[in-house]
Amino acid sequence: MIDLRSDTVTKPSPAMRDAMARADVGDDIYGEDPTVNRLQEVGAALVGKRAALFVPSGTLGNQLSVRAQAEPGREVIVEGQAHIIRYEQGAAAALAGVQLHWVSGAHGLMTAEQVQAAIRPKDPYSIQTALICLETTHNAGGGTVYPLPTIQAIRAVATTHGLPMHLDGARLFNAVVASGVPAAEYARHFETVTFCLSKGLGAPAGSLIATDDPGVMERLRRFRRMYGGAMRQSGILAAGGLYALEHHIARLSEDHANAKRLAARLQQIPAVTIDPSRVETNILFFDVHSTKFSIPAFVAALKQEGVLINAVGGSTCRAVTHLDVSAEDIERAADHFARLLNNQAGASH
Repeated sequence: MIDLRSDTVTKPSPAMRDAMARADVGDDIYGEDPTVNRLQEVGAALVGKRAALFVPSGTLGNQLSVRAQAEPGREVIVEGQAHIIRYEQGAAAALAGVQLHWVSGAHGLMTAEQVQAAIRPKDPYSIQTALICLETTHNAGGGTVYPLPTIQAIRAVATTHGLPMHLDGARLFNAVVASGVPAAEYARHFETVTFCLSKGLGAPAGSLIATDDPGVMERLRRFRRMYGGAMRQSGILAAGGLYALEHHIARLSEDHANAKRLAARLQQIPAVTIDPSRVETNILFFDVHSTKFSIPAFVAALKQEGVLINAVGGSTCRAVTHLDVSAEDIERAADHFARLLNNQAGASH
């Protein structure tokens, strides 16, 4: 099965499993798990921060960062298709008591002018802005990378208003590999940064939150415990994350090349609409206009051919490349797309 639904489906390699099996462990809530401690040190150094905290998921990392930096009854500025809005079950409101201010970006990216316009006036009537959140790469935007000058311009706005910034960097290293901008250069513009150890990096679970602020880190630790995200002998998971950081960052370029390869093949199919120039990293969106298949039927037919993708609404589908999908797999998947869609005879069903 060629699974293009998401890079979340990756499985730990035999070498990663071996590293996990041999991990030295201790009680992380006491700060005594040496593998977790090492992962946090390595992760913090990669993004140029003083400290990092291991958490079970990117969603938890985002929500802890919001809770640690925004008081209940305040507002957080975020792009309208961001993961924090679409895929985190309303947690910012339910757990942190904050309101999200949706800004309609282009392909998931806000401008400094949009952020400036979204900041609330300081008057007795308006909810007060507490935090600005960006996401790179932007999942729902199609794996788009925030241009560094745009981040710098938004940071200037935030500084003018005395506001902290959080980066949802679930796929931060995809952005690093695609742009050539070091992770620390992205991260230095944010008070908190999260990045995922699974997805393209291939660990079975876990994310890191990094910060320079000891007070913020203290709050992150406290809220991690409150939210049920503190673990005990979690070095077994942390060892997978360490292996991923040491072996799987540079190879993300292969996933990006495979995504572009698939986009080029899909562009050749008359029933598919895709702009290959929009494929920046490992996520691609495309529209299928079939006289033979409804979108659910097309996804089901592909599954019968041994290819998994996700329908994401209307005529739009999403495919995501990752370390468990080779260039040969991409060519085979594209052949199945073409075989199903190039013969448009038959009624839609």
